[in-house]
Amino acid sequence: MNKKRTIFFFENYFNDFYAKQSSKVKNKIIWTLKIIEEFDRIPDTYLKYLTNSSGIYEIRVKSGSNIYRIFCFFDAENLVIIGHGFHKKTNKIPKKELEKAERIKKEYYDTKK
Repeated sequence: MNKKRTIFFFENYFNDFYAKQSSKVKNKIIWTLKIIEEFDRIPDTYLKYLTNSSGIYEIRVKSGSNIYRIFCFFDAENLVIIGHGFHKKTNKIPKKELEKAERIKKEYYDTKK
């Protein structure tokens, strides 16, 4: 399949999260990232816009009964910037996690100048 998007991992935010996961979860994350790269239309099951944010999306990964979220945003049309991830344990996204995602986005654009 042809890539529709390019994924860019900003700093070590994602790598720090990814390194702590089991191999089963790592495989599921990679599988989900490939869907984001290759599908024209990505189902909400895997990528969802957060309406209470400033352009932040969540990549949704489920492995068994565990739920993980990886925050990202778009730069240019087809460049997905990956921020940080976390193990989701509650129904709502913790405010501190969303604030961190917005700080990472600001940091990305500040370093891009």
